[in-house]
Amino acid sequence: MSNNKLTVIDREGSTHHLEWEPDQTLMEALRDNDLSVLASCGGTASCATCHVFVEKEVFDTLGERSEDELELLVEAEEYRECGSRLSCQLDFSRHLNGATVILAPEE
Repeated sequence: MSNNKLTVIDREGSTHHLEWEPDQTLMEALRDNDLSVLASCGGTASCATCHVFVEKEVFDTLGERSEDELELLVEAEEYRECGSRLSCQLDFSRHLNGATVILAPEE
């Protein structure tokens, strides 16, 4: 059993507390815990159906978004300069342990 925790607020405003395995991306953790993340491209950063908002304190620790990720996010209706990430591009990190992420609205 993992001790890596994550709090997720879904699109209806419900809060979910889940375990996140170190070998998973955030998208995989969301999907494996039955949260409504479409992840159409399967994690290749070629869609934006796994868009999430990360709290600023955590966002600032995650490093730069790739050119591909940023290009997709900027086109998303709910894009936030500080906070928007593709969950498929976030591997487990100590910075995300205990963090809260919000699922972006579906487009």
